[in-house]
Amino acid sequence: MAVNLKGDQKINSVPTTKSKALRVNLNANIYGTFAEIGAGQETVRNFFRAGGASGTIAKAMSAYDKDFSDAIYGEEPDNRYVTESRLKKMLRHEMELMEERLSRTKHPDKLFFSYANTVATINFSKKFKGHGWVGFRFQLDPLEDYNEIVLHLRFKETDARLQQETLGVLGVNLIYGAFYMNDNPKDLVKSFYDNLDKDQLEIDMINFSGPRFMYVDNRLMSLQLVKNGMTNAVMFDANGNNLLPAQVLYKKNILALRGSFRPVTKVNMDMYEKSKALFFKENKVDPKTTQIIFEITLSNLRAEGEINERDFLDRAELLCSLGQKVMITNFQEYYKLVEYFSEFTKERMALAMGVYNLIQIFDEKYYRNVSGGILEAFGKMFYRDLKVYMYPYKEKETGDYITSDNLKVHPRMKELYKFFKHNGKLVDITDFDPEILHIFSRRVLKMITEGETGWEEMLPKGIAEIIKKDRLFGYSKRKMLKK
Repeated sequence: MAVNLKGDQKINSVPTTKSKALRVNLNANIYGTFAEIGAGQETVRNFFRAGGASGTIAKAMSAYDKDFSDAIYGEEPDNRYVTESRLKKMLRHEMELMEERLSRTKHPDKLFFSYANTVATINFSKKFKGHGWVGFRFQLDPLEDYNEIVLHLRFKETDARLQQETLGVLGVNLIYGAFYMNDNPKDLVKSFYDNLDKDQLEIDMINFSGPRFMYVDNRLMSLQLVKNGMTNAVMFDANGNNLLPAQVLYKKNILALRGSFRPVTKVNMDMYEKSKALFFKENKVDPKTTQIIFEITLSNLRAEGEINERDFLDRAELLCSLGQKVMITNFQEYYKLVEYFSEFTKERMALAMGVYNLIQIFDEKYYRNVSGGILEAFGKMFYRDLKVYMYPYKEKETGDYITSDNLKVHPRMKELYKFFKHNGKLVDITDFDPEILHIFSRRVLKMITEGETGWEEMLPKGIAEIIKKDRLFGYSKRKMLKK
């Protein structure tokens, strides 16, 4: 029997943390456990203080000691406790105990849940600000399977007590949103910051699963995190699963390719293959510890006004079909992207780009908001172990190839460019395919939307078939037949 959670209550303003906890407590059907490690029992404390908690809380625990924690949830192979793996073990173990200890016959209408977090708050020296995993496993119908929301956060505050309180508010927002906002995941995600400020914490990964979220595309939920200013970068893999960037990039060599990929073309993949070959020839680069990333900026997604989510998913679908990891960032300037990577690795990095993007790097207008201007930005980029691989451009009028040797930059930038080039930071991709340099994504997109023929040959193998089958980028078979 489905239990009505929505009620007739209409909320026009953001409810307080206490009122959220109280509304959950006063629902006679909601019943579950809290297991919190590393930052006190901050979430359950809000429910105890709100009143009426006896009908909601089956158990609250905090297995701080590692031996106790291992005895309850099992040992972690890597001996790390603030991990997604640990969180999921906690959620499932506590839910199994609920099912084992409470009779469904006696409680036919109960909606069981388990809330868990495993967190490391700021350390004594304040060099490590702390992070954590938070999860919620819950039912919306006693006869349905469980739904699950898992997220990762990074603390921004520099006081452990404040971080604990922030975690407690986030936990209440998650539980309340899961029960009362589950039919609108985008609003649910936004509600995580109710009664909080973005200066307090960053949410950089989230995954939804379960029967009520079977139609939720987690890549789209990742996009919401960047779009709403909750984080500056998100990542997902070839299967469309959201990844934690810090985990993927940790101590890795990184090669990043920025583009619109609208759609991904033979030029994009030629740049990928040739830059990868150059990167793997570097002495310090081990292919086994290398991450290659296709990056799309939020500004690129907004190029035509508001973000078109269907267009975003079309791009993601094609890159995923090619087996690539995709990153969405809020870093229009390359030096910010490099700074971000440097939070997680000291290994060698490389950026692969075309002529147009390289010219942008030497355009002063992109550094007006940097106190030290372009020199400060270049210092942030190139004091690190970084190289830029440049893919050439063929001029229509002359047929000449534009490379690093004949690239024209603003006169004021000439000396900086020479220094940059002669220090080996800029490397030309010389073994490019000259037969494909006429291909541009925007031209291919126009051909697709206007029903022209011949665009199929401009794309990597299998991509045209996916576009046609799934009708991506406005492809219409009827329009093609009319032509």
